[in-house]
Amino acid sequence: MAAPSFRFKHYDLRGQRAGTVVEVTLNAVNNVRLMTSGNFQRFKELLDFKYIGGVAKKSPIRLVVPEDGQWNLIVDMEGHHVLADSAVKVTPPPAVQRRAS
Repeated sequence: MAAPSFRFKHYDLRGQRAGTVVEVTLNAVNNVRLMTSGNFQRFKELLDFKYIGGVAKKSPIRLVVPEDGQWNLIVDMEGHHVLADSAVKVTPPPAVQRRAS
């Protein structure tokens, strides 16, 4: 099976709710890609995949999970000189308040 020819760091964010904020701190310009588990599998197999994010020229970068599900974050050096040191902070969305009837 083929694999990406560039170095990357994978963060398994597990199940996340829509509205969760993923904050990534980097020490160099790199690609930051938030994707579903299915798209992560496609990324590893060098197939077309979809993601949220892109080139992070500033740090920190904040991405918002668009829907409930299993999410993965990739920091990669494709098109850049080095793999950045990275740290990830996940902040869940505020709890939904129920209205009294």
